Amino acid sequence: MKSAVFLYNTQSGKCKIERCTEAVCTVFRAYGYDIKPQLIDFCANPFDGNEQIDLMVVAGGDGTVNYVVNAMKNKGLDIPLGVIPAGTANDFAGALGMSHQPLEAARQIASGAVDRVDCGCVNGLYFVNIFSFGIFTTTSQRTPDQRKHKIGKLAYLIEGVKELRAMHAVPLKVVADGQAFDFNSLMVLVFNGETAGGFRLARRSSIKDGLFDCIMLEKKNFLRSTLAMGRYLLRGNPKIVRHLQVRSLDIVSTVNEPTDVDGQKGAEFPLHIECIAGGLRIMCPRGE
Repeated sequence: MKSAVFLYNTQSGKCKIERCTEAVCTVFRAYGYDIKPQLIDFCANPFDGNEQIDLMVVAGGDGTVNYVVNAMKNKGLDIPLGVIPAGTANDFAGALGMSHQPLEAARQIASGAVDRVDCGCVNGLYFVNIFSFGIFTTTSQRTPDQRKHKIGKLAYLIEGVKELRAMHAVPLKVVADGQAFDFNSLMVLVFNGETAGGFRLARRSSIKDGLFDCIMLEKKNFLRSTLAMGRYLLRGNPKIVRHLQVRSLDIVSTVNEPTDVDGQKGAEFPLHIECIAGGLRIMCPRGE
C-alpha cells in the first residue's frame, strides 16, 4: 500500500478545507493509499518523520505550496506532491489543471500520474509560481487574511490601489542568459507559472519548458506607466513593457527593494534567479 500525508492549511482561502479533511482522505483510501491527515505547522518541517512517504498532498494556496516545497528541498528530498487548491488565487494549482472542488482535486491526484514540472530558485529560495518586485508585487503579503476570506481576489486589487501613491523607480543592472542591460524598473515579474492573483499576465509561460516568462515595466511618468499597464492587461504590447523568456537572471540595484515569492517575503538584492527545469515531481491529472 502506498503511503501519503494530507497536509492542510485551515487559514487558506475561506477556511473551508478543514470540513473536507476526512472526505479527502476517503478518496485516497479508495485508490489504495494509507493516508494520514496533518495540520500544517509553519514552525516545523512537515517532512520530519515523513521522509519515506510516497506522496505529500498539500491543501492551501501558493504560499502554503511554497512553504512545503522549500521544506522538502531543505531536506534534500524529491517526494511527489499533490496540490489541492484551497487558497485565494491558487495560481500554481491552476497551471497544473487542478479542479477547484477539493474532492475532485483529490480524485485527480489519486488517479493521476507523476510528472516533472519546473520551479524557480532565487538566492537559494524556491518558488513555484512567481518571483516579483516593484509596484503591486508585495500586495499579497500586506492583504489581510480576513479580507481575502470575505471578498477573495478583489482584496488584492483594493490593497494594490494604495501602492499607486508610492510609485517609484528601481534602477537595475540585469544579466539575462548572458545578455547585459540597464533598466529603470517600475515592476518586474518573473513567472514560472501563468497567472498572478488569478490574472493571466504571462502569455507564453509553461511550467514544463525550462524557461521563465519575465515581464519588466519601465518607469515613465504616472499617466504613461498606468496606461501601459492597462494596455498590457488588455493584451496590448506597449513599448515600455519588456518581455523576456530566459533560464536565468542576475539583477543588481542600488535600491534594496522588497521582493515577493509566491505571495511571501522574498530574497534580498543582489539577485540570482534560476529556472530549475523539471525540479519538482507533481501528481498531475491524467490527460491534462
